[in-house]
Amino acid sequence: MKRYDVIVVGGGPAGLFAAGFAARRGAQVLLLEKNARCGAKLLITGKGRCNVTHSEDDPRKFAEFFGRNGRALLTALYAFGVKEVVAFFEEQGVALTVERGGRIFPQSGEARDVQRALESFARDAGVELRTSCTVKQPLIEDGRVQALETSAGLFSAGNVVLATGGLSYPETGCTGDGYAWAAASGHRLVPAEPALVPVHLRESWTAEVSHFNLRNVRVTLTVEGKKVDERFGEAFFTSTGIGGPIILDMSSRIREALKQGKVKLLLDLKPAVAIELFDKRLQRELAEHSNQDFGNSLGSLLPRDMIPVFLRLVGIDPRKKCHSVTRTERQRLLKLFKELELEVTGCEGFRRAIITSGGVSLQDIDMRSMRSRQVANLFFAGEMIDLDGPTGGFNLQECWSTGYLAGINAAIA
Repeated sequence: MKRYDVIVVGGGPAGLFAAGFAARRGAQVLLLEKNARCGAKLLITGKGRCNVTHSEDDPRKFAEFFGRNGRALLTALYAFGVKEVVAFFEEQGVALTVERGGRIFPQSGEARDVQRALESFARDAGVELRTSCTVKQPLIEDGRVQALETSAGLFSAGNVVLATGGLSYPETGCTGDGYAWAAASGHRLVPAEPALVPVHLRESWTAEVSHFNLRNVRVTLTVEGKKVDERFGEAFFTSTGIGGPIILDMSSRIREALKQGKVKLLLDLKPAVAIELFDKRLQRELAEHSNQDFGNSLGSLLPRDMIPVFLRLVGIDPRKKCHSVTRTERQRLLKLFKELELEVTGCEGFRRAIITSGGVSLQDIDMRSMRSRQVANLFFAGEMIDLDGPTGGFNLQECWSTGYLAGINAAIA
């Protein structure tokens, strides 16, 4: 049975960081990955572009995006924050660029560049990478991991880092193994739920307009008619409902709302204009097209492919002359622009979830070092921890920061 200073289980972003930085500290490191290659999930992150982090580089402000658990991330963010991540990738030859909303992507737009850089970093640091190697179970005795039983035999180490990810995108190998091992060794688990997911709607017409983005829109979440949340930004319709950044960020609230009653989303397509002013705009448009068919009057207000849907929803005969449109009909049109009702029927599951909410309880992890409070030589990193933030690079930053902290502490412990 070969022995190492540190064994890292999981070759995702947190695992590769933990392994590479542990090796840089002089530790003999083995990384075990059950897939044929490391970083499989990275390749589909950010629609294949990999949003590596967010430009908010103040650790305290960054941590606020993680809600009530955010403060637990502060030590990791101060140890290896946004500035360090940007410097790291540039040192690895991956130029980065800041895009709308502070999202930071590789300049090439290729997630593969990030994956290759991480794998090269780990190898160059001296990490022994074993892919297609499944960990069956950690063997724990006397409060310590004594060995790891794998498909390639037994391995032991002074310290072990678990970075096996959550349950999102199971086709990339995220099957929750780490949760089972954590629970079996006495760690409390916060129930795992899919997070940052698209939403299903009762309306079927969304499939007709699923190929263009809705930029700068406002979405209001209501339960039994009562407003409970509101977001501004980018969204898009899908074949079964609605997705996009602001919907993903609201999806956890939507899932909770569905347990409380009838849930609707109110879509404001023109949030920069007050309803009274937009009503005057509609009146001007109708007056300017006075003798034209109503169906030909919306070109300056809507994307072309959205017009047939609006015509059906508003219930105005498209052949009706604009000067004949009544005040009641105009009010219906105004409501579609400023308060388009969408009835929510459900949320997508883990298959479409960007991340997992829940995981190993923060109460069982010393977040100053990422060391387990239950097993002396065990560390945790990445998505399997009960920390989740919004879209925009926040969750990958959590992987880099906790992976770094776990790696350097596992190397010196």
